[in-house]
Amino acid sequence: MVPSPRPLEILEASVISFLVERGVIVICTGGGGVPVMARDAGSLCGVEAVIDKDLASSLLARQLQADMLLMLTDVEAVYADYGTPAARALRRVAPGEISARYFPAGSMGPKVGAAIEFAEATGKPSAIGKLDDAIEVVRGERGTWFEAGAPPSLVEPRRL
Repeated sequence: MVPSPRPLEILEASVISFLVERGVIVICTGGGGVPVMARDAGSLCGVEAVIDKDLASSLLARQLQADMLLMLTDVEAVYADYGTPAARALRRVAPGEISARYFPAGSMGPKVGAAIEFAEATGKPSAIGKLDDAIEVVRGERGTWFEAGAPPSLVEPRRL
């Protein structure tokens, strides 16, 4: 096992920004990235570790001053009480209303944490939803939206 350090900076953010401004679709911050650390002389060396792709995505979105952080996955929304008969999809939540610690670390926890972090740091929305529903998630019609000032606990029963 290797440690999973918190990403502090995306060193290539200026290059990514340059490409995005020119209409290039950039795929980045995937799991298994190579974290680096600065040495005294300013050179960089690799570290045996794996960064979390969701926290890295949140950090990159903040560095790029993105209007929204959108995390697409294979589930339609974040569920409270997931896996129980009381499961319900969270639709709009204020960042301080829930905590990532209530969601599994190997599943939705990192995504919820990244969404909360982005929304709190920027005051802009973040969302989690199903890849097939991407357009509707961006519009706020599907998925889970995290945004300051969201009405508390808007949830709907899980559709089976």
